[in-house]
Amino acid sequence: MTIAFVAIAYLIGSVSFAVLVSRGFGLPDPRSYGSSNPGATNVLRSGRKTAAILTLIGDTAKGWIAVALAWHFVPDQNVAIAAAAAGLAVVIGHMYPLFFGFRGGKGVSTALGALFGFSPWLGLATLVTWLIIAFFFRLSSLAALVSCLFAPFFCFLLFGPHAFTWSVIAMALLLVWRHRNNIRNLLAGTEGRIGERNTGTPGG
Repeated sequence: MTIAFVAIAYLIGSVSFAVLVSRGFGLPDPRSYGSSNPGATNVLRSGRKTAAILTLIGDTAKGWIAVALAWHFVPDQNVAIAAAAAGLAVVIGHMYPLFFGFRGGKGVSTALGALFGFSPWLGLATLVTWLIIAFFFRLSSLAALVSCLFAPFFCFLLFGPHAFTWSVIAMALLLVWRHRNNIRNLLAGTEGRIGERNTGTPGG
């Protein structure tokens, strides 16, 4: 049963709200401008805040839904492992979506949704970390990197060496890998800031 929910979570993650919302608003494919990342931050570069907000809600919700399904339908003796695996699978689905040629986003919002599915306190602590860094530096990628490095620490404090902790560690490693170009841009001082309009150059 765990394998089935992992597969379902991956397929849920493969639904790219950035692409679908952009199509609905008549906007360019978010993979064709800015950072080329189909996520809320890049959609915001189109200048349509509503589209970015809907993308953010959709990507976060699918992370939570994938974990919630496991919580509600997997037998108690397997539920923690199934929920942890589903959380990781939905993030992988977002990054490498079956429905969109495996060209997906960086997984920040979806991972956050999965963390809220594991524990509201875990999700809240990670979100507050993101908000603090984003507020002071206005760099979405920097906020994401700091948050994903703190998330395993928060998870360990809550659960110890639990299946959730290993899942969050794996998510963090994947997010750092997906942000490797952003890391180079941050070091070079060329990373795009939150709210900048589309310039056609790679950013966060």
